Amino acid sequence: MKRISLFLALVLFISLADAQLKKRVAVSRFEDRAGTGYNHLGEGVADMLVTALVKSGKFSVLERQELEKVLGEQKLGESGLVTPETAPKLGKLLGVELLVIGSISEFGKKENKISGGMSFLSGGVKTTTSRAVVDVRLVNTVTGEIVAAEKAEGDESTTGIAVDYEGIDFSNMDSWDDTDIGKATREAVDGVVEVIVKNMASIPWSGKILKMNSDGTLLMKPGSEGNVKVGMEFDVFRVGEPIKDPDTGLDLGAEETKVGHVKVIEDALKGKAAKAKITEGKDIQSTDVLREPN
Repeated sequence: MKRISLFLALVLFISLADAQLKKRVAVSRFEDRAGTGYNHLGEGVADMLVTALVKSGKFSVLERQELEKVLGEQKLGESGLVTPETAPKLGKLLGVELLVIGSISEFGKKENKISGGMSFLSGGVKTTTSRAVVDVRLVNTVTGEIVAAEKAEGDESTTGIAVDYEGIDFSNMDSWDDTDIGKATREAVDGVVEVIVKNMASIPWSGKILKMNSDGTLLMKPGSEGNVKVGMEFDVFRVGEPIKDPDTGLDLGAEETKVGHVKVIEDALKGKAAKAKITEGKDIQSTDVLREPN
């Protein structure tokens, strides 16, 4: 009997984990502060992080092309780099809870000759250590607050002839993923994923209303792609005017007032959205937001 109870508890735990709502993340192009001069390095590292976040299965990750498009349309930065000041506006436009701002502080290789070895070229065997260090800031898109600022590192050592970085196309991850520097960068990126997983728990999930229907239903996002399932219920909140910190000028967020309640009745748009029935509230607007019930 105990074994059956433990098995049922495990099944329930797995089911609840699978049903956990996915929060949305956007990753900005990384800034090359290591001064490498390599073309597209920041884009390549950001794309590697996007891939790692998608593979984790824990988040809905915004395509970087979509982020770049909105940055251009809104003229929020010619460099394509997101800042804590632009984060709240971007978060509202894109429907994401978290923005990742990153920079590459170390990126390169160091060669050490091992004495006593045999080499026809130099009289010794060379060991090359490739190293990548990335610094990230995680920004809450509601307030613009930096919820975490951490560093992640990666090292990879090889013996023999090292790959010349000058010939790498960093905008194409396939061209450098299996190199020594690619492996070092991936180790650092995996560290960033751990940082995001740890800090994302403190940021509340939110849904966005796409369309109000005349039959007492509404279309919301996300749908099943974000683990929103038929039968789930959400509270509807109206967000007030932004409140700014008089000392720093940063957005502190806004007061929210509950105005309704909805229940999901159908998946829509191939999982990108869901249809929900309004079970409480008569004045729900498309600018309102959806929250998990307490």
